[in-house]
Amino acid sequence: MDKRFLAIFAALGGTTIYALNHTIAKGVMPNYIQGFGFIMVRLIGGTALFWLLSLFLPKQPIARADYKHFFRAAFLGMGINMLAFFKGLEYSTPINSTLIITTTPIMVFLFSALLLKEQMAQYRVIGVFLGFLGALSLILFNQYAPPNAPNIALGNFLFVVNASTYGLYMIYVKPLSEKYNTIHLLKWLFLIGLIISSPLTIPEFLAVDWQQIPLPIWWRISFVVLGTTFMNYLLMMYAIRHLRATTLSVFTYIQPIMGILFALAVGADTMNATKWVAVGFVLVGVYLVTKRERLSKI
Repeated sequence: MDKRFLAIFAALGGTTIYALNHTIAKGVMPNYIQGFGFIMVRLIGGTALFWLLSLFLPKQPIARADYKHFFRAAFLGMGINMLAFFKGLEYSTPINSTLIITTTPIMVFLFSALLLKEQMAQYRVIGVFLGFLGALSLILFNQYAPPNAPNIALGNFLFVVNASTYGLYMIYVKPLSEKYNTIHLLKWLFLIGLIISSPLTIPEFLAVDWQQIPLPIWWRISFVVLGTTFMNYLLMMYAIRHLRATTLSVFTYIQPIMGILFALAVGADTMNATKWVAVGFVLVGVYLVTKRERLSKI
Protein backbone atom coordinates (compact mmCIF):
# COMPACT_ATOMS: atom_id res chain seq x y z
CA MET A 1 0.00 0.00 0.00
CA ASP A 2 1.19 3.53 -0.79
CA LYS A 3 3.13 5.06 2.13
CA ARG A 4 1.51 8.45 1.60
CA PHE A 5 -1.96 6.90 1.89
CA LEU A 6 -0.94 5.10 5.09
CA ALA A 7 0.51 8.34 6.44
CA ILE A 8 -2.76 10.18 5.74
CA PHE A 9 -4.70 7.38 7.45
CA ALA A 10 -2.31 7.55 10.42
CA ALA A 11 -2.75 11.33 10.65
CA LEU A 12 -6.53 10.92 10.56
CA GLY A 13 -6.45 8.31 13.31
CA GLY A 14 -4.12 10.35 15.49
CA THR A 15 -6.22 13.48 15.05
CA THR A 16 -9.40 11.60 15.97
CA ILE A 17 -7.86 10.23 19.15
CA TYR A 18 -6.64 13.69 20.11
CA ALA A 19 -10.04 15.24 19.40
CA LEU A 20 -11.72 12.86 21.86
CA ASN A 21 -8.92 13.39 24.37
CA HIS A 22 -10.03 16.96 25.20
CA THR A 23 -13.23 15.76 26.82
CA ILE A 24 -12.01 12.41 28.16
CA ALA A 25 -8.96 13.88 29.91
CA LYS A 26 -10.97 16.80 31.30
CA GLY A 27 -13.15 14.31 33.18
CA VAL A 28 -10.10 13.40 35.28
CA MET A 29 -8.94 16.95 36.09
CA PRO A 30 -8.85 18.63 38.49
CA ASN A 31 -10.99 16.47 40.80
CA TYR A 32 -8.81 13.34 40.68
CA ILE A 33 -5.46 14.34 39.20
CA GLN A 34 -4.06 17.80 38.53
CA GLY A 35 -2.58 18.69 35.15
CA PHE A 36 1.12 18.25 35.89
CA GLY A 37 0.48 15.04 37.81
CA PHE A 38 -1.43 13.67 34.82
CA ILE A 39 1.57 14.47 32.60
CA MET A 40 3.73 12.34 34.88
CA VAL A 41 1.29 9.47 34.33
CA ARG A 42 1.45 10.02 30.55
CA LEU A 43 5.23 10.19 30.42
CA ILE A 44 5.77 7.15 32.64
CA GLY A 45 3.25 5.14 30.60
CA GLY A 46 4.60 6.29 27.24
CA THR A 47 8.23 5.74 28.22
CA ALA A 48 7.51 2.23 29.49
CA LEU A 49 5.48 1.24 26.41
CA PHE A 50 7.95 2.56 23.83
CA TRP A 51 10.98 1.08 25.59
CA LEU A 52 9.20 -2.29 25.89
CA LEU A 53 8.33 -2.24 22.19
CA SER A 54 11.90 -1.29 21.26
CA LEU A 55 13.21 -4.55 22.79
CA PHE A 56 11.75 -6.40 19.79
CA LEU A 57 13.53 -4.18 17.26
CA PRO A 58 17.17 -3.98 16.11
CA LYS A 59 19.21 -1.52 18.15
CA GLN A 60 19.80 1.92 16.66
CA PRO A 61 22.37 4.15 18.36
CA ILE A 62 21.97 7.92 18.37
CA ALA A 63 24.63 9.94 16.58
CA ARG A 64 26.44 12.27 18.99
CA ALA A 65 25.65 15.22 16.74
CA ASP A 66 21.91 14.55 17.24
CA TYR A 67 21.94 14.69 21.04
CA LYS A 68 21.01 18.36 21.08
CA HIS A 69 18.29 17.78 18.47
CA PHE A 70 16.74 15.02 20.58
CA PHE A 71 16.81 17.24 23.65
CA ARG A 72 15.24 20.16 21.77
CA ALA A 73 12.43 18.02 20.32
CA ALA A 74 11.72 16.40 23.71
CA PHE A 75 11.78 19.75 25.50
CA LEU A 76 9.20 21.14 23.08
CA GLY A 77 7.02 18.08 22.39
CA MET A 78 7.12 16.10 25.63
CA GLY A 79 7.95 19.01 27.93
CA ILE A 80 6.37 22.42 27.39
CA ASN A 81 3.74 21.14 24.94
CA MET A 82 2.30 18.48 27.25
CA LEU A 83 2.59 20.55 30.42
CA ALA A 84 0.88 23.58 28.88
CA PHE A 85 -1.95 21.52 27.38
CA PHE A 86 -2.91 19.54 30.47
CA LYS A 87 -2.55 22.45 32.87
CA GLY A 88 -4.61 24.51 30.41
CA LEU A 89 -7.25 21.79 30.27
CA GLU A 90 -7.33 21.69 34.07
CA TYR A 91 -8.12 25.43 34.11
CA SER A 92 -10.34 25.71 31.01
CA THR A 93 -12.88 23.65 29.03
CA PRO A 94 -12.70 20.95 26.30
CA ILE A 95 -14.18 23.12 23.53
CA ASN A 96 -11.81 26.01 24.29
CA SER A 97 -8.84 23.64 24.04
CA THR A 98 -10.20 22.12 20.83
CA LEU A 99 -10.57 25.52 19.18
CA ILE A 100 -7.30 27.10 20.22
CA ILE A 101 -5.18 24.06 19.41
CA THR A 102 -6.63 24.20 15.91
CA THR A 103 -4.24 27.15 15.38
CA THR A 104 -1.34 24.65 15.21
CA PRO A 105 -1.11 24.89 11.36
CA ILE A 106 -0.80 28.65 11.74
CA MET A 107 2.04 28.18 14.22
CA VAL A 108 3.74 25.67 11.90
CA PHE A 109 3.59 28.12 9.02
CA LEU A 110 4.72 31.06 11.13
CA PHE A 111 7.74 29.20 12.49
CA SER A 112 8.51 27.74 9.06
CA ALA A 113 8.57 31.27 7.67
CA LEU A 114 10.84 32.49 10.46
CA LEU A 115 13.15 29.48 10.76
CA LEU A 116 13.03 27.82 7.34
CA LYS A 117 12.54 31.07 5.38
CA GLU A 118 9.36 29.85 3.66
CA GLN A 119 7.57 32.50 1.60
CA MET A 120 4.92 34.55 3.43
CA ALA A 121 2.21 35.39 0.91
CA GLN A 122 -0.12 38.23 1.88
CA TYR A 123 -3.20 36.02 2.28
CA ARG A 124 -1.22 33.76 4.64
CA VAL A 125 -0.27 36.73 6.78
CA ILE A 126 -4.00 37.55 6.96
CA GLY A 127 -4.63 33.93 7.98
CA VAL A 128 -2.12 34.19 10.81
CA PHE A 129 -3.81 37.39 12.00
CA LEU A 130 -7.30 35.83 11.92
CA GLY A 131 -6.14 32.72 13.76
CA PHE A 132 -4.59 34.75 16.54
CA LEU A 133 -7.70 36.95 16.66
CA GLY A 134 -9.85 33.86 17.22
CA ALA A 135 -7.59 32.59 20.00
CA LEU A 136 -7.40 36.05 21.57
CA SER A 137 -11.19 36.37 21.62
CA LEU A 138 -11.44 33.18 23.68
CA ILE A 139 -8.78 34.40 26.12
CA LEU A 140 -10.24 37.87 26.65
CA PHE A 141 -13.99 37.62 26.12
CA ASN A 142 -15.09 34.08 26.99
CA GLN A 143 -16.08 34.63 30.62
CA TYR A 144 -18.35 31.58 31.15
CA ALA A 145 -16.63 29.42 33.78
CA PRO A 146 -18.15 26.08 34.88
CA PRO A 147 -17.16 24.71 38.32
CA ASN A 148 -14.41 22.48 36.88
CA ALA A 149 -12.79 25.35 34.94
CA PRO A 150 -11.35 27.70 37.61
CA ASN A 151 -9.34 30.03 35.35
CA ILE A 152 -10.57 30.20 31.74
CA ALA A 153 -8.24 33.01 30.62
CA LEU A 154 -5.07 31.38 31.95
CA GLY A 155 -6.10 27.98 30.60
CA ASN A 156 -6.74 29.41 27.13
CA PHE A 157 -3.39 31.22 27.18
CA LEU A 158 -1.70 27.91 28.01
CA PHE A 159 -3.44 26.35 24.99
CA VAL A 160 -1.77 29.01 22.82
CA VAL A 161 1.58 28.04 24.36
CA ASN A 162 0.73 24.40 23.63
CA ALA A 163 -0.10 25.07 19.97
CA SER A 164 3.07 27.15 19.55
CA THR A 165 5.43 24.58 21.04
CA TYR A 166 3.76 21.73 19.14
CA GLY A 167 4.21 23.68 15.91
CA LEU A 168 7.93 24.02 16.68
CA TYR A 169 8.10 20.35 17.67
CA MET A 170 6.65 19.27 14.32
CA ILE A 171 9.34 21.24 12.48
CA TYR A 172 12.29 20.03 14.58
CA VAL A 173 11.25 16.39 14.92
CA LYS A 174 10.73 15.80 11.19
CA PRO A 175 14.46 15.44 10.31
CA LEU A 176 14.85 13.02 13.24
CA SER A 177 11.83 11.00 12.13
CA GLU A 178 13.42 10.57 8.69
CA LYS A 179 16.69 9.33 10.19
CA TYR A 180 15.62 7.11 13.10
CA ASN A 181 13.14 4.31 13.62
CA THR A 182 9.87 5.69 15.03
CA ILE A 183 9.89 3.50 18.16
CA HIS A 184 13.52 4.23 19.01
CA LEU A 185 12.95 7.93 18.43
CA LEU A 186 9.90 8.07 20.68
CA LYS A 187 11.43 5.99 23.47
CA TRP A 188 14.25 8.53 23.82
CA LEU A 189 11.99 11.57 23.43
CA PHE A 190 9.64 10.32 26.14
CA LEU A 191 12.47 9.38 28.49
CA ILE A 192 14.09 12.81 28.09
CA GLY A 193 10.68 14.47 28.52
CA LEU A 194 10.05 12.45 31.69
CA ILE A 195 13.36 13.59 33.19
CA ILE A 196 13.19 17.28 32.30
CA SER A 197 9.55 17.71 33.38
CA SER A 198 9.85 15.78 36.66
CA PRO A 199 10.55 18.85 38.87
CA LEU A 200 7.07 20.15 37.96
CA THR A 201 5.19 16.85 37.70
CA ILE A 202 6.41 14.88 40.74
CA PRO A 203 4.70 17.01 43.45
CA GLU A 204 1.25 16.74 41.85
CA PHE A 205 1.81 13.07 41.01
CA LEU A 206 2.62 12.26 44.65
CA ALA A 207 -0.46 14.18 45.81
CA VAL A 208 -2.85 11.82 43.98
CA ASP A 209 -5.03 9.60 46.19
CA TRP A 210 -5.02 6.56 43.90
CA GLN A 211 -7.34 4.49 46.10
CA GLN A 212 -10.12 7.07 45.73
CA ILE A 213 -10.14 6.94 41.92
CA PRO A 214 -13.29 5.11 40.65
CA LEU A 215 -13.29 2.63 37.78
CA PRO A 216 -14.75 5.04 35.13
CA ILE A 217 -11.90 7.45 35.81
CA TRP A 218 -9.37 4.64 35.44
CA TRP A 219 -10.86 4.03 31.98
CA ARG A 220 -10.25 7.67 31.09
CA ILE A 221 -6.68 7.49 32.39
CA SER A 222 -6.10 4.34 30.32
CA PHE A 223 -7.40 6.08 27.20
CA VAL A 224 -5.01 8.99 27.74
CA VAL A 225 -1.99 6.70 28.27
CA LEU A 226 -2.72 4.03 25.64
CA GLY A 227 -4.58 6.14 23.09
CA THR A 228 -3.53 9.78 23.35
CA THR A 229 0.06 9.06 24.41
CA PHE A 230 1.06 5.73 22.87
CA MET A 231 -1.09 5.26 19.76
CA ASN A 232 -1.43 8.95 18.93
CA TYR A 233 2.31 9.66 19.02
CA LEU A 234 3.00 6.45 17.10
CA LEU A 235 0.51 7.33 14.37
CA MET A 236 1.51 10.99 14.17
CA MET A 237 5.24 10.16 14.06
CA TYR A 238 4.62 7.86 11.10
CA ALA A 239 2.62 10.61 9.43
CA ILE A 240 5.32 13.20 10.15
CA ARG A 241 7.91 10.94 8.53
CA HIS A 242 5.99 10.70 5.24
CA LEU A 243 4.11 14.01 5.02
CA ARG A 244 5.19 17.65 4.96
CA ALA A 245 4.56 19.49 8.23
CA THR A 246 2.15 21.92 6.57
CA THR A 247 0.24 19.06 4.91
CA LEU A 248 0.01 17.16 8.17
CA SER A 249 -1.24 20.17 10.09
CA VAL A 250 -4.30 20.41 7.80
CA PHE A 251 -5.75 17.44 9.68
CA THR A 252 -6.42 19.71 12.62
CA TYR A 253 -9.54 20.79 10.68
CA ILE A 254 -11.05 17.51 11.84
CA GLN A 255 -10.18 18.12 15.47
CA PRO A 256 -12.54 21.03 16.22
CA ILE A 257 -15.44 19.35 14.45
CA MET A 258 -15.07 16.02 16.25
CA GLY A 259 -13.96 17.61 19.52
CA ILE A 260 -16.91 20.00 19.69
CA LEU A 261 -19.47 17.36 18.68
CA PHE A 262 -18.14 14.87 21.23
CA ALA A 263 -18.03 17.45 24.05
CA LEU A 264 -21.60 18.55 23.28
CA ALA A 265 -22.86 14.96 22.92
CA VAL A 266 -21.65 13.92 26.38
CA GLY A 267 -22.61 17.25 27.99
CA ALA A 268 -19.02 18.18 28.89
CA ASP A 269 -19.21 21.72 27.48
CA THR A 270 -21.46 24.24 25.74
CA MET A 271 -21.19 26.66 22.82
CA ASN A 272 -21.84 30.41 22.96
CA ALA A 273 -21.52 33.39 20.62
CA THR A 274 -17.86 34.02 21.49
CA LYS A 275 -16.92 30.44 20.69
CA TRP A 276 -18.79 30.50 17.37
CA VAL A 277 -16.98 33.70 16.36
CA ALA A 278 -13.68 32.12 17.39
CA VAL A 279 -14.48 29.03 15.29
CA GLY A 280 -14.96 31.24 12.24
CA PHE A 281 -11.76 33.22 12.74
CA VAL A 282 -9.62 30.16 13.44
CA LEU A 283 -10.92 27.99 10.58
CA VAL A 284 -10.69 30.80 8.02
CA GLY A 285 -7.20 31.57 9.31
CA VAL A 286 -6.11 27.94 9.01
CA TYR A 287 -7.61 27.74 5.51
CA LEU A 288 -5.66 30.79 4.33
CA VAL A 289 -2.40 29.60 5.87
CA THR A 290 -2.63 26.10 4.37
CA LYS A 291 -4.01 27.24 1.00
CA ARG A 292 -1.65 26.50 -1.86
CA GLU A 293 -0.60 29.38 -4.07
CA ARG A 294 -1.57 29.23 -7.71
CA LEU A 295 1.57 29.84 -9.67
CA SER A 296 1.43 30.66 -13.36
CA LYS A 297 4.41 30.28 -15.61
CA ILE A 298 5.02 33.05 -18.11
